[in-house]
Amino acid sequence: MNSVKVANSNITPSKIICVGRNYVEHISELGNEVPDNMVLFIKPNAAISEQLQSYHQEVLHYEAELCFMYQQGEFCAVAIGLDLTKRALQSQLKIKGLPWERAKAFTGSALFSDFITLNSIDDDLSLALYINGECRQSGSVAMMLHSPQAILNEIQSFIALEDGDIVMTGTPAGVGEVIAGDTFEAQVLHQNKVLVAKQWQAT
Repeated sequence: MNSVKVANSNITPSKIICVGRNYVEHISELGNEVPDNMVLFIKPNAAISEQLQSYHQEVLHYEAELCFMYQQGEFCAVAIGLDLTKRALQSQLKIKGLPWERAKAFTGSALFSDFITLNSIDDDLSLALYINGECRQSGSVAMMLHSPQAILNEIQSFIALEDGDIVMTGTPAGVGEVIAGDTFEAQVLHQNKVLVAKQWQAT
């Protein structure tokens, strides 16, 4: 089983719950419609990886997301994560009305920085993703269609969360192709102060 780091301890999530279409501008850039209900899907523990791949059966796309760890009924820590996506396959599946997991839940499709503990979550919590020094994605809790607490409530309405599970809260506009050799630096910020950062080199 794969693990992530929280306050210098290794935690093994049983699963990762992901939110789709949670930022209006990202919905627009992919030509999707704003959904009537929250879009949720699951990645298994096997999706967790340290290596940023540019290819897995097809070209991969990056999606930077604020990610929260669940413990004892609430979100206890935050990290920056990358949700890697097989965009061509996802588009085919959507056209046919089929589940996305083949495009989203493959081995190596979820990358995370260390998690940093937090006492509360407010609208000023944000993310930034730089590729080769250029800011490609930025977004905040204030921009989400569904707040972290609303997401947690919705998830718990139909599935039990285990301590250590991770929730990825969706991606803002600016997604794109992972290119081998590119340097990715992703950050979680609060009031423009970097709380945690992670760098990956795409292979």
